Amino acid sequence: MVLKTLKALNAERESSVFDTVISQALVIDGSGKQGITQDVAIKGNKIAAIGDLSNCTAKNVINGQGLVLAPGFIDVHTHDDLEVVRNPEMMAKISQGVATVVVGNCGISASPYSLKNVLPDPINLLGQSTEFQFADLASYATKLSEQKPNVNVVALVGHTALRAQVMDDLSQPASGKEISKMSALLKLALAQGAKGFSTGLAYKNAQAAPSDEVASLAKELANFDAIYTTHLRTEFDGIIGALDEAFSLGKKVNSPVVISHLKCAGKQNWGRAKEVIAHVKKAQQSHEIACDCYPYHASSSTLDLKQVTDDFEIFITWSDAEPSMAGKTLADIAKAWQLSLYDAAVKLMPAGAVYHGMNEKDVEDIVQFPSSMFGSDGLPCDPHPHPRLWGSFPRVLGHFTRDKKLLSIEQAVHKMTGLSATNFKLLKRGFIKTGYFADLVLFDAENIQDQASFSQPFERSIGVKFLWVNGQLTYQEEQGAITDETSRAGLFLKHEHSVTSDFNEQTLEK
Repeated sequence: MVLKTLKALNAERESSVFDTVISQALVIDGSGKQGITQDVAIKGNKIAAIGDLSNCTAKNVINGQGLVLAPGFIDVHTHDDLEVVRNPEMMAKISQGVATVVVGNCGISASPYSLKNVLPDPINLLGQSTEFQFADLASYATKLSEQKPNVNVVALVGHTALRAQVMDDLSQPASGKEISKMSALLKLALAQGAKGFSTGLAYKNAQAAPSDEVASLAKELANFDAIYTTHLRTEFDGIIGALDEAFSLGKKVNSPVVISHLKCAGKQNWGRAKEVIAHVKKAQQSHEIACDCYPYHASSSTLDLKQVTDDFEIFITWSDAEPSMAGKTLADIAKAWQLSLYDAAVKLMPAGAVYHGMNEKDVEDIVQFPSSMFGSDGLPCDPHPHPRLWGSFPRVLGHFTRDKKLLSIEQAVHKMTGLSATNFKLLKRGFIKTGYFADLVLFDAENIQDQASFSQPFERSIGVKFLWVNGQLTYQEEQGAITDETSRAGLFLKHEHSVTSDFNEQTLEK
């Protein structure tokens, strides 16, 4: 018999010790199934064991009794492209229990996009021109690895960003040569790990793009098993036709479709949610389609002259021309200036706005739609942002789930985790399973609540007790972010794909 050395025995003992055990929490695993009270162990960056772990040894034990343990939430619709670089702590997200953000939505992305003197609308929502320094996705991913954000990052490539890189006049359709250049940029980004391609066809710098232009680019997606997400050409009267355009394109290029922030915008469309949902359901019978939504009846974007109306309140969040007007309603500004709403809006441009243009019952119907995921769609650069930036996920769990009982807690968690991970093809995330990455959130279901409001948009939500990202304890309610630049654990989640195209990075046109 060979006696083990003391060093070997200690090493063996250490290898059997978990880093953390969360004990006796109601584990809601992301699948939609009923929660079970049990223990979950973390070792390294993975979930190491699930069940009765009372006889196991752990360096840290967290008492989860009376609390819910869920997969870390996935914010599928963000504009955090540059925020994760400039502010890697990401308090607005980790305080909500968010472990992963999807960037590059609505046709706007920080990469591929090189420095420009003037940022076109709506790319200017992401940051200042000097911050756009990522000519390809690989350089963006490298910067993320240097900054080490507290959240994982999934990247989409924005159509308008591509247009702005190769076109001088964004008010026109792209030429064949311009499409070829955009296609090469998109292929390179997909090869470097982009999850998919996004459009924002409602915005003025993409409106001129015909469906054929978008399809010519999106045809690359199937080769990379990537997805197509779209801010529809309109969310107002013509929404059914805009949905059909998206569905037709998805079929044509053989790519799953995600409809961004599904809504019925404009007072004349209030009450149409059931019609819109039925239309999506019909299309789902023949193609893979999902959608995201945010749990508020107000939207937020750049100030759009076509949306200026007295049907509902329009709140100005920023104005380059008249900075002092930020934080006031358009109606109050117009009255003070003795101008019409439209003329006041023109004087403010370029500017940002919150539009209280949706009906709460429509929002509730879309929140309950089984195929809807949740995204905050917040704008971190806004001086006075929409409260969804800081409050979306606790609002779902508190207001819509616990208080209004529109969803069971298992359904709500599924929409924030497992459904999102499945639709965005995130490997070993979104579920509590042995061997999956330890993105976990422990929260108080009885008390979780958003605190951010339209008047006080930066208030931190309550009820998220702990958040782990890739096994690292990242947030604790009493202490806030508890990581520093040496321990932040967020990763760039490179899309894993089997490339069937003959793409070669050397073929990228100069």
